[in-house]
Amino acid sequence: MEKVLFLAYTEADGSLAKGALEVLGAAKDLATALGANLSVGLIGGEVQSGADAIANCGAEKFYGVSGAEFTQARYASDAAAAEAICKAASPTIVVAAANSRSSRVLSGVAHRVGGKIETHVTNIAVDGGTVSVSRWYYRQRMEAVLSRAARPWVVAMDGGCHEAYAGAPGTAAVEAVAVALAGVRTTVSGVRAPKSDAQTIRPDAKVLFVAGAGWTKKQADGQTHGKEAEDIILDFLKNSAASLGGSKSLVDQSGEGEPVLQFMTHLNQVGQTGSTPRHPKGLATCCHGEEPHVVGWRFINERRAINLDANCGWARGKADVVYVANAFEVMRKVNALLAEKTSAAKA
Repeated sequence: MEKVLFLAYTEADGSLAKGALEVLGAAKDLATALGANLSVGLIGGEVQSGADAIANCGAEKFYGVSGAEFTQARYASDAAAAEAICKAASPTIVVAAANSRSSRVLSGVAHRVGGKIETHVTNIAVDGGTVSVSRWYYRQRMEAVLSRAARPWVVAMDGGCHEAYAGAPGTAAVEAVAVALAGVRTTVSGVRAPKSDAQTIRPDAKVLFVAGAGWTKKQADGQTHGKEAEDIILDFLKNSAASLGGSKSLVDQSGEGEPVLQFMTHLNQVGQTGSTPRHPKGLATCCHGEEPHVVGWRFINERRAINLDANCGWARGKADVVYVANAFEVMRKVNALLAEKTSAAKA
């Protein structure tokens, strides 16, 4: 009989991130479909509050590894904690969120417990008692459905692929799991992070704002306006809390000696050779909407674009709405409206 373990790392305050709650929802549905027992394993500086928040998820047992040494991400401690929980729970299927912290260690954990792993999973299904997972290959152009007989099977699931668990909180009895950290050589001395308003990649944002190379090209007056483009885009990101994406042609300009947007890096790239973000809405500006870029918009529900070319790729069935206009003028007006709305809210 299958046994399902939901494995997650808590946030600094002991809570569970939205991505973790989404994967918990998938693990809960999997256990229900299999008629299997569900257990929960949490790792972090403090895990009780996170366990209490999901106390009514139907888990048979809660396991926890906590302490100051597990607050920050570190391979040695994170992998040892996950291994200890897996050995204590003895699951046949481990479901975890594929975030930056867990993705570093899950492959190693699967090896340590003698199992196999599937990464970047987007769906988990059960048919006739057989569990299968779906994931994309070749930059989201081909979808594969996989199943394995080997156990334990670690499944790392991407965010935005399942409804988040939203049950009522309660009180969970967490069984503490001891972890020996002999030989740990890395010490976390602190964390340096940009201010929240300086962060341009926001996975939970409601809107994806994509900037194309047109922002740095010559405008109607024959001049480039890179600094003005930066100010307009940053103002919009600040006032709308949107996430920033970029086309390959724009992020590549830094290595070609052309004008660039100082805050744009390859981490912002969306498309076939970039990321495939998941946001409810997306707005493309100064971007032609060519197929290698648009493939990265696969999971964007509502698409809009601003382009001076009425025959651009977006206008050929790739966007819901296309505004044939100058992006500089449109975004100036949008920023003015957002500023008025913000001022009114503060009044």
